[in-house]
Amino acid sequence: MDSLTQICLGAAVGGAVMAPAIRRLPVERRGAAIRYALLGGAALGTLPDLDVMIDYGDAVANYTHHRGFSHSLPVLGLLGILLGWLLAHLPRLAPLGRGRLIAYCLLCLITHPLLDAFTTYGTQLLWPWPSRPVSLASIFIIDPLYTLPLLITGLWVAIRGHAGRLLATGLMLSSLYLGWGLAAKSWVEHRMAPVLASQGFTNAPRMVQPTPFNSLLWRVSVVTPLADHEWMVGVFDSDEQLMALARRDFPRQPALDAEVGKLEDGQRLRWFAAPYLRASRERTSEGETLLAVTDTRLGSPGYHPFRFALARQTSTREWHSLDDSQRLPSQRVDRAALLSLWQAIHDPASRMQPSQRTVSATPSSPSAETR
Repeated sequence: MDSLTQICLGAAVGGAVMAPAIRRLPVERRGAAIRYALLGGAALGTLPDLDVMIDYGDAVANYTHHRGFSHSLPVLGLLGILLGWLLAHLPRLAPLGRGRLIAYCLLCLITHPLLDAFTTYGTQLLWPWPSRPVSLASIFIIDPLYTLPLLITGLWVAIRGHAGRLLATGLMLSSLYLGWGLAAKSWVEHRMAPVLASQGFTNAPRMVQPTPFNSLLWRVSVVTPLADHEWMVGVFDSDEQLMALARRDFPRQPALDAEVGKLEDGQRLRWFAAPYLRASRERTSEGETLLAVTDTRLGSPGYHPFRFALARQTSTREWHSLDDSQRLPSQRVDRAALLSLWQAIHDPASRMQPSQRTVSATPSSPSAETR
């Protein structure tokens, strides 16, 4: 998730854990104590993301090692226990109790990667075990509806200097929203299954994930050897609207995909994001031809932020691996794209096939009319 969200989550968790012990302190110390608890939780909550400051050698390494050791539950678990034990030896903090201080550090740290695992990027929760990153893909990396309960309750407690049960309420609301995301994703997967089957994609790899900043409009991607196929699906779309959804097709180049698999960086990317990688040729201003790979999971069609050059084509038309992979520039999402996203949420007809838009413009049920 974004840094603000992780700061708010860490602060809320830290404040909620320490609130019962703080209430046992003298009244004149409680306000400062809860503010320090919020501040410390915010710092611990953002600590795992400091791995972005590490240079692992090249673009692919930096991309695939992020959310690695710094997001590992075993690593953060040991770190949390150690920090809590050390804090318990400080005379000013000792009255709070060793167990509570360990729980404070431990929970503020591990909730960060657990939340990240709900996003599409992928989180290596079991590092150094060589398992693939965990990606539930049920919440967009920035979602105000998740963040606001944590931000509002955290600010209110910091201003008042008194926690009560407000922080726990904020955490409960944000957790319910996470649950809603999982339920919405499952619902979209269930509703789209017959649509995909009718188009011959019953057994094809697929991914369902929310579109930017919301959990009402979902992007369904299906990968086949020759093309990627995508649909934009609303949670409240009717059966008739689902069957009329427009499909976007993006041709693949199997020969280039095979070349990617021969490269060390290509194998690393496949471990991280396969099968949602698309290979292409990119021409540079100097006239060189590069073998490029796009992680199609992240962003949206035409706005994929993670694109990498892995090799250059020689005069004999063979591919020669670059000494260091390079991250290629990507087009930024503009205001018009965000407005079109909003239109797609509240106007299902904009996502229909042209021949079906007249029929689909009239919702078949009040729930379809809502969004």
